[in-house]
Amino acid sequence: MYNTLRTFGLLAALTALFMVVGYFIGGSSGMMMAFGFALLTNLFSYWNSDKMVLRMQNAVPVERSQVPQLYEMVDILSQKAGIPTPAVYVIQTDQPNAFATGRNPQNAAVAVSTGLLQQLDTREVAAVVAHELAHIRSRDTLTMTITATFAGAISALAQFGLFFGGGNNRDNPLGGIGALLMVFLAPVAAMIVQMAVSRTREYEADKDGAAISGDPLALASALAKIAHFAGRQVNVQAERNPAMAHMYIINPLSGQRMDNLFSTHPDTGNRIAQLQQLAAQLQVVDKDPRPARGPWSASPRRPAPGGATWRAPSAGRDNPGDRGPWG
Repeated sequence: MYNTLRTFGLLAALTALFMVVGYFIGGSSGMMMAFGFALLTNLFSYWNSDKMVLRMQNAVPVERSQVPQLYEMVDILSQKAGIPTPAVYVIQTDQPNAFATGRNPQNAAVAVSTGLLQQLDTREVAAVVAHELAHIRSRDTLTMTITATFAGAISALAQFGLFFGGGNNRDNPLGGIGALLMVFLAPVAAMIVQMAVSRTREYEADKDGAAISGDPLALASALAKIAHFAGRQVNVQAERNPAMAHMYIINPLSGQRMDNLFSTHPDTGNRIAQLQQLAAQLQVVDKDPRPARGPWSASPRRPAPGGATWRAPSAGRDNPGDRGPWG
């Protein structure tokens, strides 16, 4: 119920922001046009924005037959989380990262990057998947996806108004200056709304994801690795669509690693510290301190949460067919 009310509150706030942008661009008529646009965006966001987000991030759906080990991992963790198994997507990028989307647990998807599968070990991948499942279970994904859609639409609305001469409208109280300000201030305002939603939910998803996987230290290790590589490997699709950056487990954009007003994610060090505290409280120790290997390299069978097991397939040169759809 709380998340439902939060989502409706967010929709109302973003609709109001739409109307303010419309007013400064085109006066009263611009405000009404923006209100109509906002209503259409609301409907679209609820029913289709998850598909749009996946498409804009070049996420490719994969079948169970293509990646049975990954599907088995998602299955096991979904059962422990108490939600239906979401659809599985792979993002073609060397940057290790992941996100979840969908309007509810019955219509959800988890997207992981090829870099995540190649650069993290099995425990760490499982911990990341559990984090994303926590977002799905708490219905954060609806809020995250709608916010991404609105933020992009608000930026487009402001630029559209300036391009078509909204600053010359006599109803505009600030004239050309008002329209110019909206081009810069509207995206900033949308980003602030994103941040208000994003930063607290990441801490909660870390905690809930650690509970689902039963391995907070693996999630801490995964966050450290993803943050390290995210600052060095460019995620082209995320850079092209920065309004969607808040959906990833770690900010995929370059130059935004500080825990300040304009960061879409909490500081990674703070998140790791929280997970280490949680592990200490639960008296969890790192049971596998060996050097990290990608989950698709040859490795022994490891226990999965709930007592089930999965085997990481070989990605060696002797078994090229096991490398998965990313090749």
